[in-house]
Amino acid sequence: MGSIIFEQFTKYGTESLTDKQLVSKVLSPSIAEELSTTYDLNFPTIARKDWKQVQYDTELSEEEAGKVTMFFGLQKRVQEAELGPRVQITDPEQAVAYLGPKLRDLNKEHFIVVFLNNAKFITGFHKISSGGSTATIVDPAEVMRQAIINEATSILLAHNHPSGNLKESKADIQLTKRISKAGKLLGIPAQDHIIIAGDGYTSLRAKGLMN
Repeated sequence: MGSIIFEQFTKYGTESLTDKQLVSKVLSPSIAEELSTTYDLNFPTIARKDWKQVQYDTELSEEEAGKVTMFFGLQKRVQEAELGPRVQITDPEQAVAYLGPKLRDLNKEHFIVVFLNNAKFITGFHKISSGGSTATIVDPAEVMRQAIINEATSILLAHNHPSGNLKESKADIQLTKRISKAGKLLGIPAQDHIIIAGDGYTSLRAKGLMN
């Protein structure tokens, strides 16, 4: 079966292969079968699980479950590498291209601040906090401290909603306004606050909620 899959790949490319065939060839037929049986090969669902959870849910060995997690970890690195060494953020779509791989598949809320220079190129980022599945505690003073330490001329705020809910909460809006106000006083404006929820996102700047 493996040779048939490879022959199909060489003739017609990866687009001609099913998800199960791809996983069978890249990992193993037994792993593909287990992931298909347990998760219906739902990649977003699998990507959010660590290897221990995968092993618990399936009949895979510790090493096989580890390979699954490493497979999705590699996929995330490839997505980040596609952006190139220097990333410029001038609109929400560019922000999501950079932030999506970092936040999309996490099963707890994480809040990060991205540092930008005068030309809006990313110079780094810092995870401010992580919490539960529905909230995380963020100190605006720590956000600005990190911005100053990293010599940012502006910042981009971002966090994820593991629930997949795109709607910003009242707490999200209040926090954004507090950080935005502090940034204006220090001359380090907040360009946007992006909420990553599954494959979707919300830009608080686009919704007029930054001030």
